[in-house]
Order: sequence, then structure tokens, then C-alpha cells
Amino acid sequence: MKDNLEISVVVPVYGCRACLAELVERLDKTLGTIVKDWEIILVNDACPQGSWETVTEIARVNPRVVGMNLSRNFGQHYAITAGLDNTCGDWVVVMDCDLQDQPEEIPKLYAAAKQGYDVVWGRRNYRQDNYFKKLCSRLFYRVFDYFTDQKSDASIANFGIYSERVIKSYRSLREQNRAFPLFVRWLGYRSTKVNINHSERSSGETSYTFSKAFSLAMDSIVSQSNKPLKLAIKLGFSISFFSMLYALYLIGRYFFLTIPVQGWTSVMVSLYFLSGLLLANMGILGLYLGKVFDETKQRPLYVIRETVGQK
Repeated sequence: MKDNLEISVVVPVYGCRACLAELVERLDKTLGTIVKDWEIILVNDACPQGSWETVTEIARVNPRVVGMNLSRNFGQHYAITAGLDNTCGDWVVVMDCDLQDQPEEIPKLYAAAKQGYDVVWGRRNYRQDNYFKKLCSRLFYRVFDYFTDQKSDASIANFGIYSERVIKSYRSLREQNRAFPLFVRWLGYRSTKVNINHSERSSGETSYTFSKAFSLAMDSIVSQSNKPLKLAIKLGFSISFFSMLYALYLIGRYFFLTIPVQGWTSVMVSLYFLSGLLLANMGILGLYLGKVFDETKQRPLYVIRETVGQK
């Protein structure tokens, strides 16, 4: 393993095979202007498009490149974890492989980090994503902030630079539900934001479908907050309270106003309404129990099939 590296760059790879060579070339050119020694770790998340073959070719001709091939598709944040577990740089850059995160912006991040910050986020001036993706991102952070009582910035993703002690602390977090930027924020190190330019996707399409994005949002909320459980309890007590008031109202009508209680339809509607709430609350509780079950199995976060390069 290399020692005394100044910067490690971790890139999860899924799709965008055509731009990997350009990505590495631009990284080498950019990093060469600010540091003397660096490494580039490309983590192939079992991409079915032949990305591993490209990573292997690049690593064989470029001694600064390390390739890691996961045994199956674990997901972006697990691939990031695999890369971070194997870095040895004083600073670590995390970025996507599709060239929307531009290597030429790294000097800005590095200069800010040298001012005494442990975390420097890249804040995208204008996101070059489609409207649907930007809308989903905004909705996710609004819902996430509500459930976790935080304030997030939808213009910030994984792209940033992180000190060695941040990465060491991150490695100690071994939860099954992973979201890299949320974990880094939770660690609480001194951080700042730097405006960066965000490019259009050079090739391929995003692998985050609506169902995957929704699943990630649910996992992130459940792993970071127990507020849904508290809301379910409050809702249950509120319904019980108003039901008691309504019951007292019906009793008063029957005994004091001699108005008989009618309404088979209202009874059935109430029954189905309460049944739906009970099932929803059981589902929320089941989500948390399922996450506890996943944690108790203590399975590895990822499995590396093979590596290429000097690791």
C-alpha cells in the first residue's frame, strides 16, 4: 500500500464506461498542478456494461490508478465506502464518474480545505440535471429535513474533499443503511461550501430510477430519525381523543335530545379508516424492525471480487 499520499480520489463506477479514460486523464492533469503524489481509486459496482474491463486497462498503464471490482451491485454509497476503506491520502476527494463533477474544480476545494476546514462541499451553481431529478432531490431534502430536524442544501451531493481524520471517523460507521453525505454531516467536523460548476452528463443515463431514489429516501429517513414512530403515536392518540369527543356527542344527542344514532355507512367508513391507519403504523414499525434485523446479521457492507493496481 502506498504511503504519504497527499490526495486520494474515490470514484464509484456504474455506467459511463466511455468517459472513464477522460476522467482519469483530467484528474491526473489537475492534481499534478496542486500536489506531488496522488492516487485514483475506481470502484466498479458490478456494472453490466463492461466498465471493469476499462478500469483494468487504465490501471495497468497508469500506476496511480487502483481498480476495485465488487462481487455484485451493492449501490453507490457502498461502493464509496469500499473506496474510502482503502484510501491512504491526507485528503480524500469523492466524486461521480460521469464527468458532471469536474476534476478542474478540485483545486478550489483543496484551497478551501487548506484554510483549516476538514470538509469542503462542492455546491453546484446550476445543476445540469433534468427537471424530474432536480424535483425529486428537492422533495427528498424537504421531507428528510422535516423528519430529522435538519437543514440541507439540495445543491450539494457527494463531490467534496475530506480530511484524513474525517475519513477515519467515517470508517467507524458500519451501519447497513448508508448515505455518504448524511454520515459526514453527522460527524460534525468543521465544514464549508465552495461554489463549483456542474457539467452535463457526458455519456450514459443515471442509474437512479424513481423506485431506487424512493428506496434510498426511505432508508435514509429511517436510519437517521425515529420521528415517523413519534408521529404515528401522536396520530393514534389524536384519533382516539376525537373519537371520544364524538362518542360523548352521540351519547348526549341520544339521551338529551332523543335523537337516535344512525349511519351504517359512517361506521364502515370509520372502520376502514382506522384499519388503514393501523396497517400504516404497523408498516412503519415493521420498517424499523427490518432495519434492526439487517444490523443484527452483521454482514459485510460489500464484497470485493478482485483488484488491480498497487493496493
